[in-house]
Amino acid sequence: MLKSQLQHIKIILASGSPRRQQFFKDLDLDFEIRIKEVDEVFPDTLRGEEITNYLAQLKANAFEGLLNDNELLVTSDTIVWHNDKALGKPKDYDDAFQILKSLSNNTHEVITSVCFKTNATIAILSETTKVTFGDINDQAIAYYLEKYQPYDKAGAYGIQEWIGFVGVAKIEGSYTNVMGLPTDKVFEYLSKL
Repeated sequence: MLKSQLQHIKIILASGSPRRQQFFKDLDLDFEIRIKEVDEVFPDTLRGEEITNYLAQLKANAFEGLLNDNELLVTSDTIVWHNDKALGKPKDYDDAFQILKSLSNNTHEVITSVCFKTNATIAILSETTKVTFGDINDQAIAYYLEKYQPYDKAGAYGIQEWIGFVGVAKIEGSYTNVMGLPTDKVFEYLSKL
């Protein structure tokens, strides 16, 4: 549907995330992947979506002066916000174990920001989804970490994996946002171009 509407625009997805790449395929969009390494450091005064907005734009700024006039760059960042703290990707098994233990019997927020950049414009949208985990015991956490190794995921889990099936008691908001991209908002933004 969008493909014909956007035929004059070349979409550049600056993400190594297999999930985000699959979402763009599932949205039936033609796109190219271009990745630049960015040191994802943010000022510690930022909170919640301020962090993801900052990081999504930081990733987009790495392409300054490198886009053609017909190109639209899309960057994104996702964090898990829990106990007034950003939980990024776990450093190792022990870190992932402690993160999941802290999420057990608690509600946290998954926040994603998406930045759309051209040579002339920049726009950022963000989405927040509340996720409540039931009680996840130590054996379940260990099983999940050993079998799925979610070290590339903010908050040390993928809702679309086993832990999501057995651990998530409630979700308020966008499911795809928890996977790393609020596809409904991205589709809506692209539809208005």
